[in-house]
Amino acid sequence: MMNITIPFVDLNLQHKPIQSQIQQAIQDVLSRGDFVLGQALKDFETAFAIASGTEYGIGVASGTDAIALGLQACNIGSGDEVILPANTFVATLIGVLRTGAKPIFVDCDPETALIDLEAAARVITPQTKAIIPVHLYGQMVSPKQLLDFADTYKLLIFEDAAQAHLAQRDGYRAGSVGIAAAFSFYPSKNLGALGDGGILLTKDPDVAQKMIRLRNYGASKKYFHTEPGTNSRLDTLQAAVLQQKLPYLPQWNSDRLGIAQQYDVELAPLASRGIIPMENHSGEGHVYHLYVIKVDDAGGLERSLLQEKLTAAGIQTGIHYPIPCHLQPAFTNLGYQVGDFPYAEKLANQILSLPMYPGLSNSQIKEVVAVIASSFSNQEQKLAYMS
Repeated sequence: MMNITIPFVDLNLQHKPIQSQIQQAIQDVLSRGDFVLGQALKDFETAFAIASGTEYGIGVASGTDAIALGLQACNIGSGDEVILPANTFVATLIGVLRTGAKPIFVDCDPETALIDLEAAARVITPQTKAIIPVHLYGQMVSPKQLLDFADTYKLLIFEDAAQAHLAQRDGYRAGSVGIAAAFSFYPSKNLGALGDGGILLTKDPDVAQKMIRLRNYGASKKYFHTEPGTNSRLDTLQAAVLQQKLPYLPQWNSDRLGIAQQYDVELAPLASRGIIPMENHSGEGHVYHLYVIKVDDAGGLERSLLQEKLTAAGIQTGIHYPIPCHLQPAFTNLGYQVGDFPYAEKLANQILSLPMYPGLSNSQIKEVVAVIASSFSNQEQKLAYMS
């Protein structure tokens, strides 16, 4: 097994200082015995909604359910079209499909990887009901541009904020822009549970009430079911853990921003070699769930080779995401093909996510960048030898 010197994510650095608080929170739930829809869940739902600048929070079992049930709570379903970017995690697409609505993909901005609203404007039809801006890698799609877009075309904004906990832009926080927003609490997220979990945030009381029913078998009260729902509730134990971690999230996000800024400085000399970080158009509002670079092979190094070099040095990396949604084998029935979204497809072959987590040290950042820089030297030596 390869020795890992710098992991992609290190949750121990986050959990160890607050381990006693987490254990006490879990013990409190055990003592109360309210494991489903308990007090800790209610407390966390309120706290996270307030922190995100909106009114209501409804905890569910996963981020995917937050999208799927949240869209249903916004009355999106069969006959509706929903615009979303091709370069997102498949959960965004699955959430749309679960409602019975038709997903309509669009391309992205190649510098930020965020949805291209000009491209979105070109696919609007009389059936278009909503747009899902994915706040990718920790950076929000511009709220001002989104609100202008939605107002112009009379569409709902449903935010996919799974990677953007407490992100800010244009005076808005992620989750406060549209009618509703979906978040994930997968363990590696900026705010992560000790398992799966998600939440829907909304400012609309009707959406909130419908979501409360949908997550709990469609019941408005016990044994009285007003619509077909499901069983998707954020466990009280997970909510208790999240409640303990939430006060630390602003500092963790600030740490991530500092790490990203250090990466930017260290990588700057490699820009001429085709190593380009994704652009930050949000300033200090970017929460850097991921730190993503583009590896342009025109600079003399292929991404696959760079990833191999980093792995050999014990440095873990990721690709978010290697196959755009429209080219995934499971969804060929949607009718898309190679070439439909050239920017998303090009990025899928270039992007590489470097280690990013609170506690990553300057020396570790320098080590990652040193391996990247040395990969060019090794490649040049190899080419010289072969010639």
